[in-house]
Amino acid sequence: MIHRRPRVLYVEDDAVIAEMTRDVLAEANDVVWESTVAAARTAAHSEAFDVLVLDRRLPGGDGLELLRELRGAGVRTPALMLTALDSVADRVAGLDGGANDYLVKPFDFDELLARVRALHRGAAVADRIEVGAWVLVPGAQAMYGPGGERVALTATEARLMGVLAREPDRVFSRAELLTAVFDHTDTLGTVDTYVHYLRRKTAPEVVTTVRARGYRVGG
Repeated sequence: MIHRRPRVLYVEDDAVIAEMTRDVLAEANDVVWESTVAAARTAAHSEAFDVLVLDRRLPGGDGLELLRELRGAGVRTPALMLTALDSVADRVAGLDGGANDYLVKPFDFDELLARVRALHRGAAVADRIEVGAWVLVPGAQAMYGPGGERVALTATEARLMGVLAREPDRVFSRAELLTAVFDHTDTLGTVDTYVHYLRRKTAPEVVTTVRARGYRVGG
């Protein structure tokens, strides 16, 4: 598989801290820095990241509440809370809220890099599903092609692909996929649209149509 730098979404509103930390993270990662909950939410839903690094107190809300929201939407990207809130209760709340790790400010940059590496390593080996000649990594919201090329998935695409790939011998009806993956306001046509997105990004044979029954992975 082709080596690539991990992608990190870093969310911090203090510009001085953020610029220094971003520069350190960028030594070994491709970093997207956002300073508000709204911007971070948009980035997390529209782009694929390998690790999230989140502050707690942010313009527009709390980084932990954002993480809870992302987890509820099916985003499983490993997350590190990086915050000045240092009580035991804060740490417990962060880990219970979906964080994989918790680091208190002020922190050592070497420790931060080590923790990000550990989160990325763990995600890389924890959940890899073969789909024919392709490999799905749901936690990273990505698929890897036969030549090692990386295809970024949105959170919804990753959820849909994950549901299909975890039961490769099963044919899912559109109604089953609608319930398992999408919002209650969506329609059966939304399922077809996202299957089209997946095929366009990967290959037509990755998701097969079974006439009068629904969809499954592979042939």
